[in-house]
Amino acid sequence: MESREINEFKEKYRDIILGYLESQDEEILYSCEKLTREGMENGVSPEEIVNLHRAILEEYDANLPTHVSSSFDVLLEMMMGYGMAHMEHLSLRTEQQALRREIAQAEDMQKTMMKSDIPNVAGLEVGAVSVPMRQMSGDFYSFTNEGENKISVTLADVIGKGIPAAFSMSMLKYASDNYGGDAKTPSEMLQNLNEVAETNIDDNMFITMFYGLYDTTNHLFEFASAGHEVGLYFDAQTQSFTDLYARGLPLGIDRNATYRAFEKQVAKDDMIFIMSDGVTETRTADGFIEREDLITVFKDSIGLAPQKLVKEVYDRLCKLQDYELRDDFTLICLKRV
Repeated sequence: MESREINEFKEKYRDIILGYLESQDEEILYSCEKLTREGMENGVSPEEIVNLHRAILEEYDANLPTHVSSSFDVLLEMMMGYGMAHMEHLSLRTEQQALRREIAQAEDMQKTMMKSDIPNVAGLEVGAVSVPMRQMSGDFYSFTNEGENKISVTLADVIGKGIPAAFSMSMLKYASDNYGGDAKTPSEMLQNLNEVAETNIDDNMFITMFYGLYDTTNHLFEFASAGHEVGLYFDAQTQSFTDLYARGLPLGIDRNATYRAFEKQVAKDDMIFIMSDGVTETRTADGFIEREDLITVFKDSIGLAPQKLVKEVYDRLCKLQDYELRDDFTLICLKRV
């Protein structure tokens, strides 16, 4: 026995067809969209509508031409196929919506795990901006107090995209937090994390990392790199930029890799810039941005406070690539004050 809703749907459909056949009034057709929604809500299939349509026409004209009536058999088969495809589409859409909700939950979890507050340190101003290309980021940065007079800064980038990269980064962040806190040298820190990465991430994935240790007593910056992007150093006295260069294999390639540490004495008003390749590989219509052009962007904003400076650089580089990030973007600025 058909439900009241189905019977009402059939009556409305009959009224539309008969009314339109009598008057050819297009106003009648406007009600089809609303009725379509009612049909979908009540589970009326496309093939049921075809059979209903044929029955109404045969009722309207007892002498309906045979070729017209027979043509509905073809339409019926088409609608049955369409209906199956439509149901498959709805099923896939439901699965996609569920996956999006799960990704959104994973994104929230990652943001909570990866959150790192900008430190408040005497003699040092810090700015940081990190924007993922997709929902989940393959970059992470963190600041950790390493005793009374030292602060560590970490910036890492998974070579890879999407959820696997994001979860590999979350794993490394957890390991980094566990190893930190006792003023390990940059060399020791990278060697420890390299063992974690080599053991726990896929063979087709590896991680670049920059790790620095800033001593606020004598303003000495010790740093080491695991294949990470070369940083920049701004000398306030000469108003010049130089590369903050360090070498080392990315994490996860060779368990026995060692990492050499470097030192830089930081004078008053000097700045240290650490960045991911989302900064250095800004791509314009003419190709990747040149190092000199990147330095010009930094130089144009050098008078700003660190947090405003990194935000201004992000905005400028975003504009250069038509506001479409092609990689995760992370930029950190340390300024001695």
